[in-house]
Amino acid sequence: MSEEKKAGVFISARIGDVEGSQVAVGSEISQTYVPPVVTAEEMAQLHRMFAELKTKIEQEAPAEEKEKALERVDELKEAVTAKEPDLTTMEYVKNWFGKNLPSVAGSVVSLIIHPVVGKLVEVGGEALAATFRRRFGIEKSG
Repeated sequence: MSEEKKAGVFISARIGDVEGSQVAVGSEISQTYVPPVVTAEEMAQLHRMFAELKTKIEQEAPAEEKEKALERVDELKEAVTAKEPDLTTMEYVKNWFGKNLPSVAGSVVSLIIHPVVGKLVEVGGEALAATFRRRFGIEKSG
């Protein structure tokens, strides 16, 4: 809320909860959000991390869980790399590994909270990024 007075300019603002947002108060202010750019090198790194996770599963998962675990990794990869990352699937896969294959769950969580994944989520907008941080307990840097 702002007020202008005839004799000079007086600006007053009350700002509520704007976690993860930018706020500017003043006269003739313009802001533009520029989402981060995920480079080809970062995407290659992400694909390598998925390949390493699959290798770990091949080596460590019991035979009766291996196929299901590899399917969950494919679901996770699809969820992470979608035009708008699917946080519900990401959370489901994390929980599945925690329940069914805890020896690999740490690797799954490390992949989900990796900075490249964070950038992919940020491309989807600040609301999605805020939900991602809240769901996965990530502190916003910067």
